[in-house]
Amino acid sequence: MIIVRTIKEMQEAKKGLSGSIGFVPTMGALHQGHLSLIQQAKKENDHLIVSIFVNPTQFLEGEDLDAYPRREEADIKICEVAGVDIVFMPAIGQMYEKDELCIGAPAIRGYILEGEKRPGHFDGMLQVVMKLLNLSGATRAYFGKKDAQQLVLIAQMVKNYFMDVQIIPCEIVRDEKGLALSSRNVYLSAEEKERALCLSHALKRASKMVMAGELTVSVIRKEMRTVLDEADKVEYVAIVDRAFNALEEIEIGNTIILVAAWVGKPRLIDNIWI
Repeated sequence: MIIVRTIKEMQEAKKGLSGSIGFVPTMGALHQGHLSLIQQAKKENDHLIVSIFVNPTQFLEGEDLDAYPRREEADIKICEVAGVDIVFMPAIGQMYEKDELCIGAPAIRGYILEGEKRPGHFDGMLQVVMKLLNLSGATRAYFGKKDAQQLVLIAQMVKNYFMDVQIIPCEIVRDEKGLALSSRNVYLSAEEKERALCLSHALKRASKMVMAGELTVSVIRKEMRTVLDEADKVEYVAIVDRAFNALEEIEIGNTIILVAAWVGKPRLIDNIWI
């Protein structure tokens, strides 16, 4: 395994690869969810690149950029054991200049839900993902469904800019009780972890209602809100199609149900695809 920290090193290391390249971009603090992406990419490609970069442009003022979990040594070991070929760990100065071209999220779906609560977040996310996709020369890039809106916007960026890479959506990984894995879960106390389960419980309740034949969005959302009472603050409960258009009725095979809520210090998100 090669660890590279500069753009030049990355470009040189990539020259030695022939065949398909799988790419997993991360912000580090790797957990089983990241590992599932890495394992799938390893299985489906000739070579595997993982990036570890806490991207400052997608953090808003007052968010946890400085406190975001960083475990470089452990992350390197995880990548080594998983059979990663190249780990790209650039400094901020390698990735950004002072006066840069900017990429903007789409005016509608980039500024609803996560985009409304975190204005500008998706601009920064798309900017760094485009840089990383170009640098990696990826044949396929792997993203978790937990960040559903992010995933949809990345797929739109690849389509709109005619980028030659396949975006692979990967299933959400949960702990033994059903909590969606996230690097920010380290902020949760034992009691808060129990209360955080209300997000997945609300989604399960919605799924059961759909299976029982209830398709009216307003009814499902109202019921989900009762389950989310254990959260400190619910930011949204949304039911959209897979292009992130609002729905009045569930469309089987074309629906995402999403929740965002604060439990203790972290803001948590979760969803199910129906």
